[in-house]
Amino acid sequence: MVAAISQKNQRQPRASSPGWRCALRGLGAALLALGLVSCGGGNVVRPSSMQITLLGFNDFHGNLEPPRQAVVAQDVQGRNVSVPAGGAAYMAQAIAERRAANRHVALVTAGDMIGASPIVSSLFLDEPTIEALNLMKVDFAATGNHEYDQGYAELLRMQDGGCEKFTSKQPCQLSKPFKGADFQYLAANTLRNDGQPLFPATGVKFFEQDGLRIGVGFIGMTLKNTPHMVRPSGVKGLTFTGEALTANALIPQLRAQGADVIVVLVHEGGATTSSLQDDSCQGLSGDIVPILEQLSSEVDVVISGHTHRSYLCDYAKVDARKPFLLTSAGLYGTLLTEVQLTVDAKTRRVSHRSARQNIVQGEAFTASSGPVALQRDFPVYAADVAVAQLVARYKAAARPLAEASVGRLAAAASRVPQANGESVMGRMVADSILAATEDETAGGAQLALMNSGGVRADLVPAADGSVNYGQLFSVQPFGNTLMVMSLTGAQLHQALEQQFASGTNTVDAPRILQVSRGFSYRFDRSQPAGQRVSDMRLNGQLLTPARSYRVGMQSYLGTGGDNFSVFTQGMDVVGGMLDLDALVAHIQAQSQQAPMLLPLQERITRVH
Repeated sequence: MVAAISQKNQRQPRASSPGWRCALRGLGAALLALGLVSCGGGNVVRPSSMQITLLGFNDFHGNLEPPRQAVVAQDVQGRNVSVPAGGAAYMAQAIAERRAANRHVALVTAGDMIGASPIVSSLFLDEPTIEALNLMKVDFAATGNHEYDQGYAELLRMQDGGCEKFTSKQPCQLSKPFKGADFQYLAANTLRNDGQPLFPATGVKFFEQDGLRIGVGFIGMTLKNTPHMVRPSGVKGLTFTGEALTANALIPQLRAQGADVIVVLVHEGGATTSSLQDDSCQGLSGDIVPILEQLSSEVDVVISGHTHRSYLCDYAKVDARKPFLLTSAGLYGTLLTEVQLTVDAKTRRVSHRSARQNIVQGEAFTASSGPVALQRDFPVYAADVAVAQLVARYKAAARPLAEASVGRLAAAASRVPQANGESVMGRMVADSILAATEDETAGGAQLALMNSGGVRADLVPAADGSVNYGQLFSVQPFGNTLMVMSLTGAQLHQALEQQFASGTNTVDAPRILQVSRGFSYRFDRSQPAGQRVSDMRLNGQLLTPARSYRVGMQSYLGTGGDNFSVFTQGMDVVGGMLDLDALVAHIQAQSQQAPMLLPLQERITRVH
C-alpha cells in the first residue's frame, strides 16, 4: 500500500531545471509531438535522455566526528593503501561537490543513521545527527533496526520534532524546540495494527529538463527481523513484513504516480569479495541474496545496508533477467555511493546504469597500529562550515562529561572476535555486568552474558593508559539496564544452543555470547542441533541441568533480543543500573592501584 507523504515533507526537486512552460495549440502541439517546442520565440529540442544521479549512504550511526576509520583502496600505482575517511562535515562537502557536478540529484539513505551512536550524538538523543542530515539535504531515508532502539514513539519524534520525553534522557537540551527531520522516513514493511505503514511506504522525486519530466520512485524498508534485534517493547504493536514481496506489490502504484525509475532503499545487506570499485558481484552472500532473488526485474537500483560492508554489484552478472544495481556504502559515513542512471525519453526506462564509491577523506588520524595519513591520490574534502559548526556546538556541550577520566588500561582492548567468537572487549563488558550484579542486594548473579553486537567500539587508551567516559560511551551507547534472572542449567544450555539455531542465528553465522569470568563451555558446530554445546562449567564445576543459577545480562538480551528467546523464561528477575555505569565502575575499581589488566584468557573452547 502507498501512504501519502505529508505536505510538510513534499519538496521540489533540487538541482533540476524547471523546464519550458507554455501553452501549445494547433501547430504547437504537432511540434511537441515531434520533440520541438516553440516558446517565447525560441525552439528547444527535447532531450533524448536524462541523466539522474543518486547519492546514497547507510549505517552512519551518528558518527558526526571522524570515526577513525580507513578505507582500503588502490592508488594510481595499483597499490592498496589505507585512506582515512568519515566525518559529517566532510560528508556534507562531498555531497555538495557531487551535487555541483551533476544536474539532477537525489540524496537517500538506507537505515541506521541514528542509534548506537558516539556520545556527541547519543547524549542528545541523536538530535544533532538529524540536524546534520537536514543540512546535507537528504530527500528520503529508510528506517534501519537501530532507528527503533529508543522505541518507535521516539522515532516518530525524530521525524516530526518536539520535546516530548520517551526515554530516560532529556530531549531538546540544545535545540529548543527540536524541529525534526526535513527529509521523509519511508517504512513500507513496518505496519501498525491497522495495517498502515508507520511512515509513508514510498516517495517520488521528479526532475524536469527542456520539457522532459522523469519521476524516480523510492521504496523504503527495514529488515524483516528487526523485532529480534531491538527491545521488544520498542516495537510492540508493529509488524515487519517480507522485504521483496512488499516492494514488488508497490511498483504498480508507484508507476501510477509517475515513477519511471524504481529504487529500493532497504536496511538489509550482504557482502562480496570484490574490491572497492569492482561491480562484478564476486562472492555475493548474505541475507540480501534471497531478497534479490524474489525482487521484481522492474527495480532499477537497490541501495542496501546493515552489514557494514561496502560493495557495488551489477546484478545482471548474477541474473541477466534482473539488471539492477546493488550498492552499500559501508559504515560511519566513510563512503558516499554515486549511482549514474541514463533514462531514455521515449521508453521512459533506464537504458544505462553505473556506480562508484567516493571515499569521504577529510583528515588523518592515528590508529592503535600507527598513523593513517592522507592519500593525495584521492580527493581530500574541506569541512562544510555549517555542519562543522553544528558538530562543534554539540561537542562542546558533551566535552565536560566525555573527557572525564575513568581509569587506566594496560593495553588496548579490541572488540574484534577471535576464532571462538570471544573478544577482549566482550569479556570485559561481561565481567562488568557480573561485578555490578553479583552482590545479593543487586540480584546475586553467579555469571553474566553479553551479546557481541552490543559491544560497539575498541577501547584504546592514551599514552598514559587513561580512558575517558566518552570512550566507554562509544563501547556501550544503548542505555540498556542490567537485570538478573534465574535460569536452570538446562535453560542455559538451550540458550547457548540458540547461538547456532534460532531465527537469524545459524551454524554458519552464530551470535556468540560473551561470557564472564568463572564460566566456560565448549562448542562443536559439526554436531547436530541441540548437541553443539557441552562441558558447561561454573568456577570449574559442571552445571546441573535441574539446578537454578542466577544470570546477569542487559535488558536487551533479557527481553529476547538477538533471537535468544529462552531468556524471556527467566524467573525472579531483579533490575539494575545502566550498562554503561557498570562498565565505568568496573574499570575504576580494577585500575585504582595500577593499569587494569585485560582479560586475555579464553573462556569458550571451539572444537570445530
